[in-house]
Amino acid sequence: MKKRIPYIISFFALLIVEILIGAFVRDAFIRPYVGDILVTVLLCCLCRCVKPEGLPWLPAWVLLFSVLVECAQLMEIPELDGTLWGIILGSTFDVADLFCYAIGCALFAGAEKYVKR
Repeated sequence: MKKRIPYIISFFALLIVEILIGAFVRDAFIRPYVGDILVTVLLCCLCRCVKPEGLPWLPAWVLLFSVLVECAQLMEIPELDGTLWGIILGSTFDVADLFCYAIGCALFAGAEKYVKR
């Protein structure tokens, strides 16, 4: 449980930041780019809450998941429009999102390596 605590705290802190960004920020940088970077870090923290050890390739798996979600947006699945899943997963494909996801996963991996040293 001790190893999970930093990830649990980080997850909830990032979740609050993401909600605040989604609710109050209407700009051309923080919401579209910083929000996408932070969401992958959020997902990595969530996974580490469940499994704090092992999964050395976790950031790569989260990146793959994020890319698949973005590809689903490219397919514009009409059944998702207006649903909770549509809101959570998003509905607009953007190549810049893929770079943001990669940056977020790299930041998480770098932070984990730094903390473990």
